[in-house]
Amino acid sequence: MTVKVAGIVTLYNPTDEDILNIKTYIKDIEKLYVVDNTEGKSNKDRLPKSKKIEYIYKNENLGVATAMNIGAEMAIKDGYKWLLTMDQDTTFKPGVMKKLKEVIEKEDMKKVGIVTPWHNTKLLDKKPKEEYDDPHDVMTSGNMVNLDVWKKIGGYKDWLFIDGIDIEYCLNLHKNGYKILRVNSVEIDHNLGDIFYKSIRGRLFLCTNHVPLRRYYIMRNYHYIKDMYINNDPEYCYRLVSQRHNMIGVILFERQKFKKIKMYFKGYMDYKKGIKGKLRN
Repeated sequence: MTVKVAGIVTLYNPTDEDILNIKTYIKDIEKLYVVDNTEGKSNKDRLPKSKKIEYIYKNENLGVATAMNIGAEMAIKDGYKWLLTMDQDTTFKPGVMKKLKEVIEKEDMKKVGIVTPWHNTKLLDKKPKEEYDDPHDVMTSGNMVNLDVWKKIGGYKDWLFIDGIDIEYCLNLHKNGYKILRVNSVEIDHNLGDIFYKSIRGRLFLCTNHVPLRRYYIMRNYHYIKDMYINNDPEYCYRLVSQRHNMIGVILFERQKFKKIKMYFKGYMDYKKGIKGKLRN
């Protein structure tokens, strides 16, 4: 039985290149839900001409988690069991979807929450030699999500809004006895933006160049995630909230350093106050 796959991509002020990325995977899926969080301007006329596309214009930034939950709910309603979750800046290489479908058809998927390829990024992560592995977490883009499992674990946490959504979902899978099946023999290209490494006395510092607002969500959300899963994976959770290494990179090498440190602090204080969801001015 051939696996039928729907997809969800979230748009937010997409570039022309972001729109073109859709063409690298739409031919390999049966349906694509495009949830557009762009405020004030629809991007419908910029999309590829395809009967597979169902466009949902929200006219406000609802966050990535909410957009993916919308796509998952629509896919379930339309009878799909698997959902490809995509960021607008990710491209698929030929043959990747075919391989992922073959793995889903061949392997037992009852305890698998995500089937995903290796993500080719600017990060220095080394690809495992094994064909399959079960990592702590994977980025949401390029994942084949088992929608039966998505329902059982409660979907994505809307209140995270942006950062930490992928980490929380993967930790939730593992907490509930599900695994991630990463297929390392195929890979996709994921553009993580303007990141670079700097070395001081042989020690590498990753500089992500996230805007100050992203620093807020990273600090706030990672602490919530730590509280939720500390008993399941304490070493990983403590490493997650240790931002000293990142702060050194910000202070020494990144632009807008004072704004970023300020937003780090605000994120931590809002975490202590129990504030969740989209940051309101």
